[in-house]
Amino acid sequence: MTDVRWLSEDQLRAWKKLIAVVELLPGALESQLQRDSSLSHFEYFTLAMLSEAPDRTLRMTSLAAHTNATLARLSHVVTRLEKRGLVRREPCAEDRRATNAILTPAGWSTVVAAAPGHAGNVLATVIDPLTDADVADLDRIMGRILEVLDPAHVMVDAVPTDD
Repeated sequence: MTDVRWLSEDQLRAWKKLIAVVELLPGALESQLQRDSSLSHFEYFTLAMLSEAPDRTLRMTSLAAHTNATLARLSHVVTRLEKRGLVRREPCAEDRRATNAILTPAGWSTVVAAAPGHAGNVLATVIDPLTDADVADLDRIMGRILEVLDPAHVMVDAVPTDD
């Protein structure tokens, strides 16, 4: 029989706070985006990843990796965005088996219009309560956790590219 490891009181207190943030933050982000831009957080994130990509285009597989989504979930969301004229799909010129998602001019306008409110919400709910030292600590701590969860650094690329 192996020994069971348990969290210390300090570790448990920190863990409970992390879980509370993980549970509460998505709702805070979602509410603001829905209210101000009629976008879900995932729809906004999808548009944002496309807005940062070269030619505002990514293969669906790459977009799925950058948004931490299954292809099925991403395809469903892209279909909704297509119906709104924000994204279009077309076959990839380099690999006809692949499909590209492309941000349309309307999609670009939508993400540009949504970004200030989203950034303001992120600042108000996450960044403003912290000191500069806290932000540096948060960056360092999240980086260490992401080394375990995302060792390939797919989720934190500054500019997504097709691999």
